[in-house]
Amino acid sequence: MSTVSANASVMDGIYRHQRHIYDLTRRYYLLGRNDLIAALKPRAGGTVLEIGCGTARNLLLAARRYPDAQLFGIDISAEMLKSAEATIAKNRIGDRVRLAQGDATRFDAGDLFAVSRFDRVFFSYSLSMIPGWEAALYQAVEAVAPGGELHVVDFGQQTALPGWFGKGLKAWLARFHVTPRATLGDAMAAIAEDHHAELSFSTLYRDYARIAAIRLPAD
Repeated sequence: MSTVSANASVMDGIYRHQRHIYDLTRRYYLLGRNDLIAALKPRAGGTVLEIGCGTARNLLLAARRYPDAQLFGIDISAEMLKSAEATIAKNRIGDRVRLAQGDATRFDAGDLFAVSRFDRVFFSYSLSMIPGWEAALYQAVEAVAPGGELHVVDFGQQTALPGWFGKGLKAWLARFHVTPRATLGDAMAAIAEDHHAELSFSTLYRDYARIAAIRLPAD
């Protein structure tokens, strides 16, 4: 079995049943997702890609907030995409949202969507579930159009919270194959330097979460 197929099988195993209650349960601890969506601000008629779109919860909110944008989402889990497709159909936004199954570390957006570059690309609590997360970041920035932005929100290291809290959170997250990325800031800084781009990086809720954006220069 290929690495891609193995990763997809793991994610499908986790979410085959959880996808039905995913949004209801995650709303209490995936903090900062709405902040990221508010920060996207694509141009009128712009394109937005979410990598690791899950149930399409974020794409739905982005569609409501940016009614002129065209939205795209990829996920490695076919099970999660079932929920995403149902969300899109229920909310009648299929004319503005397109989905595809893909591996974050090696997708070809041109093949999947006939769109190679996007005005905004984002990860929302998905990098902590991607084994090759650094490769996924580099892949993502290549999908950002000149002058566009790559946005990320994910778990921090809980540095300003009690030690027992951070230790307990990480142990619980590990049960779901989730690993907060301690070097996320360093990885994004390296990408920004390589692309002569601007990086903004900050913590939320006493480093419960970290939120960042890379803004590429225009041609």
